[in-house]
Amino acid sequence: MTSTATENFVVAEIRGRVGCITLNRPRALNALSLEMIRSITQSLRAWREDPMVLAVAVRGVSKEAPFGAFCAGGDIRFFHQAALAGDPALEDFFTEEYALNHLIHTYPKPYIAFMDGIVMGGGMGISQGASLRIVTERSKLAMPETHIGLFPDVGGGYFLSRCAGRLGEYLALTGRVLNGKEAMTAGLADGHIDSGRLPGLWASFAQTPFENGASVERWCASHLSTTVLPATWPVKEVDRVFSLPDVVQIIAALESTDSEWARSTAATLRQRSPLMLHVVLEQIRRARGMGLADDLRMERDMVHRCFHLRPGAASETVEGIRALAIDKDHAPQWNPPRIEDVKREQVDAFFESPWPSEKHPLVALG
Repeated sequence: MTSTATENFVVAEIRGRVGCITLNRPRALNALSLEMIRSITQSLRAWREDPMVLAVAVRGVSKEAPFGAFCAGGDIRFFHQAALAGDPALEDFFTEEYALNHLIHTYPKPYIAFMDGIVMGGGMGISQGASLRIVTERSKLAMPETHIGLFPDVGGGYFLSRCAGRLGEYLALTGRVLNGKEAMTAGLADGHIDSGRLPGLWASFAQTPFENGASVERWCASHLSTTVLPATWPVKEVDRVFSLPDVVQIIAALESTDSEWARSTAATLRQRSPLMLHVVLEQIRRARGMGLADDLRMERDMVHRCFHLRPGAASETVEGIRALAIDKDHAPQWNPPRIEDVKREQVDAFFESPWPSEKHPLVALG
């Protein structure tokens, strides 16, 4: 077994003929830093060309054990600090993160994601492109970005818009958390395993004489339950409400429907950033007709706008992070304050690229 740890927060090692990546920042729920993104990218590029490596597996460690927390997303405290300081590393973070997401989705060898525990935001970005997405009874999957005045990035437009019916709009706008079985129903996971069996499966990589990458993936898949359960959300209501033309009509439909689901969904949306709800609905609907690379380029434009349309503390995203993670007063001052107050031109501004196409930071994605 060879081992390299370019940075303590990411451990990359070859076990047998499987490249194994462990996110090792448990105190921050393995939230991704720019250095972590670079370390994962470096390993994946090296292993892509290495004939000894047949497949790649990725996991996160918790404070107690080698599994139990996958990745809670990007380091939002860094986003807040960098945005207020005008730190150019913030731009590098998103460019390199989205390039990594693309690398994973297009990786030529099996890439197996052990999505145990929290898998949110950037954690979804490094797992949804996997050829095998494994969940457990502890898994909690979500794209909760509207809660902090952001949008489901890291390819969220691409993978959420491909959920059945209007489930993508529902998950993107509300940030609803799915358990492992629900994630399979939603098409965001491929197989379920009891978390107690994960250490043994991971350890088996070092001892099993695999012939090729496909045999690594088959070996992992043979340990999984692939039974898909009925949806725990009202499918027809989700499709009826979240197919409406805009967020104003969506919230009106919810608030005029007498059901516990409609009431709680409306209450959730009323807490989210009104501006970003409108932006996210537009994002999901545009992304439905886009390939992955074009979606990531669009999201790169959007995230630049999140921090630069209204710079510094005036940014909806900076304010959302302040309220949730910095001051923790959970009282964001959204601007505009109500869903009904958002104007079309405010939404359209997020989709205007600040770069000519040949100078786009993700031009190389093809």
